Amino acid sequence: MKAIWTGSIGFGLVNIPIRLFSAVQNSTLDFDMLDKKDHSNIKFKRVNEKTGKEVLWQNIEKGYLYNDKYVIVEEKDFKKASPEKSSHIEILQFVEESEIDSVFFETPYFIQPEKGGIKAYDLLREALQKTGKAGLGSFVMRQREHVCLIKPYKNILMLNCLRYAQEIRDAKEIKAPGSKAKPGELKMAINLIDQLTDSFNPSFFKDEYANELLKIIKDKAKGKKVVYQPMKVVHVGKADDLMEQLKASLGNKKRAS
Repeated sequence: MKAIWTGSIGFGLVNIPIRLFSAVQNSTLDFDMLDKKDHSNIKFKRVNEKTGKEVLWQNIEKGYLYNDKYVIVEEKDFKKASPEKSSHIEILQFVEESEIDSVFFETPYFIQPEKGGIKAYDLLREALQKTGKAGLGSFVMRQREHVCLIKPYKNILMLNCLRYAQEIRDAKEIKAPGSKAKPGELKMAINLIDQLTDSFNPSFFKDEYANELLKIIKDKAKGKKVVYQPMKVVHVGKADDLMEQLKASLGNKKRAS
């Protein structure tokens, strides 16, 4: 793996040189866009708006439109904006991870210590494991400041980028139904939840959609005809229908284990 960010983590006066690596990879299939006429590959080019000519990547610079004029921003300008945060993550406070709602979580990264920071890295990891806490801080990556959470993950440290509070939409924008469940329905729903409750096992869940899609692609490549059977969504009508669906669900022993 190639490191996507190099810098350090600081807590108190302790400084840990580190590297960040992406902790996730995409499981979706990669599709190319083709011309419907002859299936030629569609290419995208960076074109000059005035001349219509292609511009090489090395001749492209970044500009910010200010008072109807572009101000050219160079790479060093991004670092000038926050030289410390461009290469340093300062842990500002420690929190219980359970305090942070999942809506705030974004991209995870593995943290690897440099040679000179192994001892301090292990110290921080063990201290977080013992206390059950996680560290909150901020840093700059790809010309953007990120809030981040640093926590133990197996035998290493992991960094999770977090969304800012202003990025979360107000839930009041969604119309709540406002209805109330009947006692009998609620009791059966709780029984169903209890029946399906188990320990979290991430290996149980797989990208079945991508697997099935790949199977269809392979079948089409062999000239096989793929039958399409659309799913029918059954809407609950009367209250009796809901009770019947709950009863039938309780008889289904399928579990995620």
